[in-house]
Amino acid sequence: MNDTKNVLVVVDMQKDFIDGALGTSEAVQIVDNVAEMIKGFDGEVVFTRDTHFDNYLETQEGKKLPVPHCIKGSDGWQIDKKLEALRLDEKKVFDKLTFGSVELADYLKSLASLECVTLIGLCTDICVISNALLIKANLPEVTIRVVERCCAGVTPESHKNALEAMKMCQVEVV
Repeated sequence: MNDTKNVLVVVDMQKDFIDGALGTSEAVQIVDNVAEMIKGFDGEVVFTRDTHFDNYLETQEGKKLPVPHCIKGSDGWQIDKKLEALRLDEKKVFDKLTFGSVELADYLKSLASLECVTLIGLCTDICVISNALLIKANLPEVTIRVVERCCAGVTPESHKNALEAMKMCQVEVV
């Protein structure tokens, strides 16, 4: 058992979500904030990486969002280079095939002294909220936080809506 008290989850800070296939100006704007947060975080830092394959357009998600993105091994699948270089000594990456990572939740449950999980990254209204609620469901007594200035949504409006939804589910938005 690991005795980590605080974990920072960096959600899907990948090229395709920043300035690639599904990138937005809001996503580009948070990269420096995310880097600053990673550098100064007192605890373990883990990453999630949205992961799809060549058959993406044949999947349920691909039929609803027909924009190939985060194809394993592609440039767009890579974590942003500015962030990839940070905290390499402890980096753990959870490749996930859907919005929330059950593997991440299971890992966090294995941490005996866990007190707080902080989430940052992309997209607030899809993968950040999915992971926050999945973690909250699995660890109801652990503080779950989302840092607003280190997240961006598909649109500014959906970003704000996701933050409000998380607040209603006892996720702290700071």
